[in-house]
Amino acid sequence: MMRVSEILCKTALSKSAIADYALNCYVGCEHGCRYCYARFMARFTNHEEEWGEFVDVKVNIAEVLLRRLPRRRVGSVMVSSVCDGWQPLESRYHLTRNCLRLLVECGYDVSILTKSALVLRDLDILGGKRNVELGMTVTTFDEDLRRVIEPIASPTAQRFQSLKAVAGKGTKIWLFIGPLLPFLSDTTENISRLMAEASRLPLTRVYVDKLNLRPKVWQSLRNMLFEHFPRLIPRYREVLFDAVAKERYVNELRRKVKRAAEAHGLRRVTTIF
Repeated sequence: MMRVSEILCKTALSKSAIADYALNCYVGCEHGCRYCYARFMARFTNHEEEWGEFVDVKVNIAEVLLRRLPRRRVGSVMVSSVCDGWQPLESRYHLTRNCLRLLVECGYDVSILTKSALVLRDLDILGGKRNVELGMTVTTFDEDLRRVIEPIASPTAQRFQSLKAVAGKGTKIWLFIGPLLPFLSDTTENISRLMAEASRLPLTRVYVDKLNLRPKVWQSLRNMLFEHFPRLIPRYREVLFDAVAKERYVNELRRKVKRAAEAHGLRRVTTIF
C-alpha cells in the first residue's frame, strides 16, 4: 500500500551536482524501481515505509517557486534528481507542470529526466522550446522484466514514442540507458535493441551506465533476486563484490556497449562507468 501525504515546503530549487539547481516536487516515487539510487533519501524522512512505498507531495511548491524565482540567479535546472516528476500522482497534482511553466517562462535551462509517458501531457510547454531538453531513462525491452524492476514506470516502447513526439515539436532529446543489470538487462540482445531504437531518433547524446551499489540498493536488489531470480544471487555476489570478477565484468560490458553503438551508427554514446 502506497502512503501518500500532502506536505508544505519552504524551498523549491535545491543545489545540485548535475545542474545549477534541482527541482523535486515529490519526496519519494511511485515507480518503485528496484535499483533506484534515491533510496538514500529515505533516511532524511520520518517514514517507516521502504523507499517506493511512500510519497510526500509538496502541494505548495509552485507558489514557493513563484516567490523565490525573482531572487535566484537564472541557471540550469534538473527535473528531477531524486524522484520522477511525472510519476502517476503528477496526473492529479500538476505540480511539475506548473513549476515547469514558470521555469521556462523565466528563461531557465531545463533538463528533464523521466521514465513516464505522462510527460507528453506537457507538450504545450515543452514543444519547440530552446531552453528545454527531454531525457528518457530506459533499461530493457523485456516487458516481463520491466514489470519486475520498474513496476509502475511506463513501458519502454512508450518512452521511445514520447521522445519521438517531443522531438517532432522541435525540442532537444537525449537518452539514458541504465542501469544495466547483470545477467538480466545487460545482454547483447537487449543492448543492441535499445541502441537500434536510439539510432532512429535525433538524440543529442546517449549515456549508458552499469549498476552502482549506492546505499540501500543491494538490499532492494537482493530481495528482488530472491523472489524472481534466485539462481542469479551467487553470480551477482561475484561481479559486485569480488574485485577481479567485477573488473572483468565491467570491461566486457563496455565492449558490449561499444560494439552495439558502432553497429547502429551511434557516435554520441558515453559510458559513465
